[in-house]
Amino acid sequence: MARRNKLTKFSEILSFRNVVENFDPANDVLEIDADTPVNLVGKWRESFFERPLPLVLELACGRGEYALALARNDKSNNFLGVDIKGARIWKGAKIALTENLTNVGFLRCKIEKINSFFAEDEVSEIWITFPDPFLAKENRRLTAPSFLDRYKKLLKKGGIIHLKTDDETLYNFTLEVLDTYPGAKILYHNHDIYAVKLAFDVLEHKTYYEMMHLGRGKTIKYIRFTIQ
Repeated sequence: MARRNKLTKFSEILSFRNVVENFDPANDVLEIDADTPVNLVGKWRESFFERPLPLVLELACGRGEYALALARNDKSNNFLGVDIKGARIWKGAKIALTENLTNVGFLRCKIEKINSFFAEDEVSEIWITFPDPFLAKENRRLTAPSFLDRYKKLLKKGGIIHLKTDDETLYNFTLEVLDTYPGAKILYHNHDIYAVKLAFDVLEHKTYYEMMHLGRGKTIKYIRFTIQ
């Protein structure tokens, strides 16, 4: 039954106007359906969103809960959730269509391929919300130096990166990486954001996983930084 539901979602997502996919990771091609390639490099704001506003990414977005929350509360930006899991993206894309949220969309691709689909300086901000901490594979963590290298190429100068996580290992790892990464500047960090008044209102949005972690007594950590 679960497999059938996934196949149904994969089929339905092909008709969603707010989703583009990289069907073949071996090729740097995006498609709006299985047969229609589209080149959006440097054109996301005008061609995909049809709104010439700053572009904000949520990486490893899952169901896109944070991207959706940001889009509901901020009409001055375009938001794009990025994930490789099509069944998860289906959920967020479906909600966006139902709510007629035209300032949020979704890209299905591997994050390792991200530089193939954006121009330099095209992205204003990046959110990384509760990613897999890959406790046994440091190089796969989304704040590892190899990933920061990727973000640096597509971010505008001064573009902010946000990490929100429950994982102590990932939090400390990221601080250590940023301490030695060339051009990195930590703007703010807190190992327990709800222990005090929130430093930024935008942190009040909670995903399904965040609620689950809080229910288990975990603390939520946050780092805000730039890489020049």
